[in-house]
This record gives sequence, structure tokens and C-alpha cells, in this order.
Amino acid sequence: MNGSFDLQNYLTKGVERVVSEAVKATLKNPRESAFMMKFALSSRAASKKRRAAEDRGEHIPPFLIASITSKCNLHCAGCYSRCSNATTDSEPVRQLTGEDWLRVFDEADELGISFILLAGGEPMLRRDIIEAAGKKQNILFPIFTNGTYIDERYFELLDRCRNLIPIMSIEGNRDTTDARRGEGIYDRLIDNMDKLCSRGLIFGASVTVTVKNYKEVTSPEFLDSLSQRGCKAVIFVEYVPVTEESASLAPTDTEREYLAGRILKLREEHPEMVYISFPGDEKSSGGCVAAGRGFFHINSHGGAEPCPFSPYSDVNIKNTSLKEALASPLFKALQSGGLLNDDHEGGCVLYQKRELVEALIGG
Repeated sequence: MNGSFDLQNYLTKGVERVVSEAVKATLKNPRESAFMMKFALSSRAASKKRRAAEDRGEHIPPFLIASITSKCNLHCAGCYSRCSNATTDSEPVRQLTGEDWLRVFDEADELGISFILLAGGEPMLRRDIIEAAGKKQNILFPIFTNGTYIDERYFELLDRCRNLIPIMSIEGNRDTTDARRGEGIYDRLIDNMDKLCSRGLIFGASVTVTVKNYKEVTSPEFLDSLSQRGCKAVIFVEYVPVTEESASLAPTDTEREYLAGRILKLREEHPEMVYISFPGDEKSSGGCVAAGRGFFHINSHGGAEPCPFSPYSDVNIKNTSLKEALASPLFKALQSGGLLNDDHEGGCVLYQKRELVEALIGG
């Protein structure tokens, strides 16, 4: 971390912007707006915890990604998680239990982590964990789901626990989405959106951005269709190649600059939705914010990893606390060694420099 750049302050301002935009986006929905304003107070309290820790020399990120299962019912083309064997068709016995994850959520709350992104596999297969998350009202839990397991019980849970926000994966229009995710998936997503909207429940969309769809998914037609169905957040995730054959799909600087320009304009002209880009422009944040700088990842069997795209770990939260995991030798080496600030061809620096990450843990 360079001397003139205050990472904690940068992250806090980013969180405040997201929460502020979420409050504005829900103003026409009294129940959601009331929850978001209450969460804004919790978020500010969490920021103070993180700042106090920073002053003691302990850096706490505001975000955690939790892959609560490795099982998924879909086989999306180019899925990084399947290619790294983090997602399978069967649930291995070593998966963390619901009690394990509840401890993680409790410790995250105590540390001042405001957002825990629930991922997988398909996270909605673990209803027990999502129900436990619903009880942690100081934390917002975006649930990154393929949308195929949202049923009446989930609608009722989402209504009771407004801190649970489904983020459904969609690739663009019907043809583009079904080509990657499977025939009929687009129609199921649209049906889910209409049901969520009719019940006054907010939701978001997660879009994998490639060189083929980057204009489609940032077009007024596509985004207006989401907005009209009640979508309140769009998270653009730049495609990270997992094989040499898929490298041509990854956005280059040209597509990333186009995406950044569109998001800037969308934030100005459409406050009814929150727009987030990942990894976005790392240069403005002093480099990659993985490995505990802005977020880190816990996989389904407890390994603390820098990022889902960098599945390397030297510590398991089954055997240690969340705070101790943040101080793992791997995370410390990545934060202090300059690798997170290295030049790279857009996208994910840790994926592109994976041989160096492997060397740090003797992989």
C-alpha cells in the first residue's frame, strides 16, 4: 500500500456510494427503503470498526465472498469454477457445515465486514446457510444464483429477511443467455424477476462481460428491460479465461474502457439502479483489491483464498478465526510483495500471474 493512498478510506467511500445508491434505488418501495436506511447506519458503524482496526495496524476489508457449496445443477460454457474443480455435480463430504458458516458470519459482523456475497456452485442449494444469513441483519448478503431454485419458501424468506438480495445471472437477451446457460434458463429468470417484482422484493442481475456481449449488456434496451421488471442492481463481471481456448472472450482495454464509460453515464442518468463493475478499474484503487485488501474468498470447504479466480490457500477457517485467516502468510505476501499492483492485460492480475501465486505457497 503506497504512502499517499488511503485504501481503507477509498473502500469506505465506495461502500458509502453503493449504500447511498441502494437507498435512492428503493425510495419507491417503503419496506425496502426502510431496511436500506437502517442498513446504512449499520454500514457506517462497521466502517468505524474497520477504521479503528486500521489505526491499530490491522486491515479489515468490507467485502467477503463465501462459496457455500461446490454443487451446481447447470454446466455453463466456460465456467471458471468447474474448470478449477471448485464446482462439481456432487457435494464432497468436507464441505463446511451450517454451524461453520454461522460462526464465519458472526466473526465477520464483529470485524466490521458489511457485505458477504454468497456464491457456489449454486448457493440456493444450501437453504440452511441462507436462513442463517438472514438472521445477520447488520450484513447485506447478495446471493449470486442461477435462479433455478427460487421457490415459494425462498420468496417467503426473502420477504422476511430483507438483507438477502438475489443476484441472478443473465448474459443478455434470450439467445445469448441460453447459449451459455442452457435452453429455457432465460425464461425462468424473467419469470423469477416478475414474481419478485410483484411481491415488492428487490433483486439484482449479474452479467458476465465478454468481447461478444459487452455492447448488448450495456445497451439501453437490455438495461431498461431489467429496470422495468424491478431490478435494482447490475453487477458486471469481466470474463476471466480459464483455458487458452477461451482467452479470446476476455475483455481487452478497449472493451473495459467502453464498459467504464457506460457505467459512469448510467450512474449519472439512472439512479433507480446500482451499477457495479468487477474487477473494474484497479488503477483507481491502488491495484487489485483481492487477498484481503478489499475482499477475500472462502471456498466451500473452508480455504481462505485471495479471490475465486485465484483458488490458492494456506489456511482453513475450520482451524482458525476469520481475523487470523486475514493475516495468513499468503495474503501478507501478496499485499506486501507488489504483485497486486503489477501491470497486466486487464481482467484478473492474480489469474494472469498464477504461477507466481503458486510459488508463494510452494504450489
